[in-house]
Amino acid sequence: MRTRLLQDPADAAAVLRDGGLCAIPTETVYGLAARADAADAVRRVFKAKGRPGDNPLIVHLGDAGEADGVAHVTDVGRALLDAFAPGPLTVVLPARPGLPPGVTAGLDTAAVRVPAAPLALAVLGATGPLVAPSANRSGRPSPTTWQAVVDDLDGRIDAVLQGPPTDVGIESTVVDATGETPLVLRPGAVTLDALRELFPDARTVDAGAEAARRSPGVRHRHYAPRARVRLVTSADRAEPAPEAAWIGLSEPPRGYAQATVCDDADDYARRLFDAFRRADRAGLGRIDAEVVPEVGIGVALMDRLRRAAQA
Repeated sequence: MRTRLLQDPADAAAVLRDGGLCAIPTETVYGLAARADAADAVRRVFKAKGRPGDNPLIVHLGDAGEADGVAHVTDVGRALLDAFAPGPLTVVLPARPGLPPGVTAGLDTAAVRVPAAPLALAVLGATGPLVAPSANRSGRPSPTTWQAVVDDLDGRIDAVLQGPPTDVGIESTVVDATGETPLVLRPGAVTLDALRELFPDARTVDAGAEAARRSPGVRHRHYAPRARVRLVTSADRAEPAPEAAWIGLSEPPRGYAQATVCDDADDYARRLFDAFRRADRAGLGRIDAEVVPEVGIGVALMDRLRRAAQA
């Protein structure tokens, strides 16, 4: 298969309407899009990524009103969508019948979100609901550039819509809204504090809890480069080496093959996966990643760093 590089969202939409797979840029990461109502296309997403079959997909919508066609929207879910859509928030709701089984991974829930990226919304406006997990081989760092998509999926998918690097850099916050209390299943850019402004009793669920099965990206190896990731508390603990890379908020000692110094936690999150991939392209064996305070997006950032370090 030849993977086409596209610049016009109308061309991407045409590929998708015909049942093809096309990577598209969202504000979080690039997603591997396919029609949510096409079982064959959904199966191709799993095959292209090497994705485990028990890992549900997020249905991306052009407008929050489309959620009613995919799921039974609860009062909690409606309030979350009203407050945070479009944006980097995924809401888990009771699924409506008729979705291809791969979308829900056999669960009775469906995950939905409205992306904020203009190119993604342009495509969705011409296609209707799309599944769009991260456009990478399963387990690898999520792609934040179209070039990273090509690195992983060239020849395995029909097309890539070329857009700018993503704004957020890590995957969406996932919230279970099936009950009366919002449960954060996966942290992201929409923080628990932001959710508690709307629902003071909102809380986070441990990744090992049964409820976490309803979220993508929490049950399997994720976000890991080939290089070993070592968490470092500060630049004073750095161990420079010619086969190692550094990423963090502090300037490290000299001696690293690559060093990514970020302005703040948001910048760190935005640049994390690209730094992982650059280290892998250089054949480096270790990445020293500086830890950050677990406030704001720092919670999600540390979640991704711990998962990468444990892989």
